[in-house]
Amino acid sequence: MDALTLLHERSSMGKLMGPPPTPEQLEAIYRAALRAPDHQELRPWRFIEFSGDGLARLGELFAEAEYREDPHAGDAVLDAARKKPLRAPMVIAVIARVTPDIAKVPKIEQVISAGCAAHGILLAAHALGLGAMWRSGKFAFDPTVRKGLGLEEEDEVVAFIYLGQLGGRHKRLAEHDVDAFVEHWR
Repeated sequence: MDALTLLHERSSMGKLMGPPPTPEQLEAIYRAALRAPDHQELRPWRFIEFSGDGLARLGELFAEAEYREDPHAGDAVLDAARKKPLRAPMVIAVIARVTPDIAKVPKIEQVISAGCAAHGILLAAHALGLGAMWRSGKFAFDPTVRKGLGLEEEDEVVAFIYLGQLGGRHKRLAEHDVDAFVEHWR
């Protein structure tokens, strides 16, 4: 796929099905993620891959977070939290591993770098003919989930990227007027 076509046509795919990406596809996906901009070569990324029983374990972590937030949450709410990771055959958590107190590379720059790694995952998945969806939501910021994923205090969950085979049609891509987003100083 031509690079500009990839950049212009990548879109999120909410409906995903199995099988999960192959080991060869995952190698290509992670290699793309590791090309993210990286000031001072800190490599401020960590990836946690969930598939098979790991998806259920992530769902239990989400349900635990839901329960800790609201001990009166009903079974339907807890079951909905458990099922969230099961919307795809694989989920990759993209973590910003932040090294604090680096004057030349502040925390925000490290988090953005991890965001670029997440974007690399999305682009590589699309180039490989896979579907992907970047999700975050409240569980990305929940202390129970953070602890369960083994995050340090400064670390951030940047994304839960859902990966799989295309399970639906690509939605029509919105056309954007470039001039509406660009300011020219001449």
